[in-house]
Amino acid sequence: MDNLNGLQVFVSVVQSGSLVGAGERLGLSASAVGKALARLEQRLGVRLLNRSTRRISLTDEGALFYERGQRIVAEVQEAEAELARISDKPRGRLRVSLPAIGYRMLLPILPEFSARYPDIELDLDFNDRLIDVIAEGVDAVIRSGELPDSQLKSRNLGPFGFVLVGAPGYFARRGTPRTPRDLEQHACLRYKFPGGSLLQQWSLRLPDGAPPLVLGSALTSNNLESLIHASTQGLGIAYVPEFVVCGALADGSLVAVLDDYQQERGKFSILWPSSRHLLPKLRVFVDFLGERLELGKHHASR
Repeated sequence: MDNLNGLQVFVSVVQSGSLVGAGERLGLSASAVGKALARLEQRLGVRLLNRSTRRISLTDEGALFYERGQRIVAEVQEAEAELARISDKPRGRLRVSLPAIGYRMLLPILPEFSARYPDIELDLDFNDRLIDVIAEGVDAVIRSGELPDSQLKSRNLGPFGFVLVGAPGYFARRGTPRTPRDLEQHACLRYKFPGGSLLQQWSLRLPDGAPPLVLGSALTSNNLESLIHASTQGLGIAYVPEFVVCGALADGSLVAVLDDYQQERGKFSILWPSSRHLLPKLRVFVDFLGERLELGKHHASR
């Protein structure tokens, strides 16, 4: 059993990239993780990891051991999952990665989920980077758009619409755009996809044969919250998912324009490794989100 624990520690260190990250995942201190690794290397008689103050990397022997070791750990987790399904009571830590803006859709309904399933401990990671669900050891990931991956199963959580918004003061100063072409004369707050300079396109209905819009960029950001804040401060017009600004639209701090020209619809999906059965804790989480998320209903009710 001690050998298996050492293997689990080693695999967690490789997947998380640090002793601290592995400790957080396993509920151990970094010191305990380091000692477990040292015992494992001493027993095997080889060095598995090159460790420095900044990074951890696999030795050749470590890479070979990891390739087989992660499969063993996965099999053990699968066996534990089988036992959990016998009782079929949702419990344990559930690690979920969500887009940075995801807290706006998830946090309002979390109290109800926690009350319904008190034995599930949610471990939420909000970020916009594309992660390797299997390598990083998360149970599931929630992302928008199409994410084809043969190693992942998925379930659609619902559609959402986009909206162009600005502060009433901004429109009082600069005028209200009446057609999409008017946006070329306005201050546009543009979303920049993480890891590069690609800007999100504003998908608006144009007349047949019309040239594409040429939008300026008064401000660009890879964080939607900063664009929403900038728009409420009167810096320009932002193009954002409607569910993230429904409160601001309701209280009048933001105003929507050009609704009749909107044509883009997005969707959120939850994905998990296809090699794993749907654990009770994940199954109830997926079902709950499908039941309670109402991302596509704001626009119809406004």
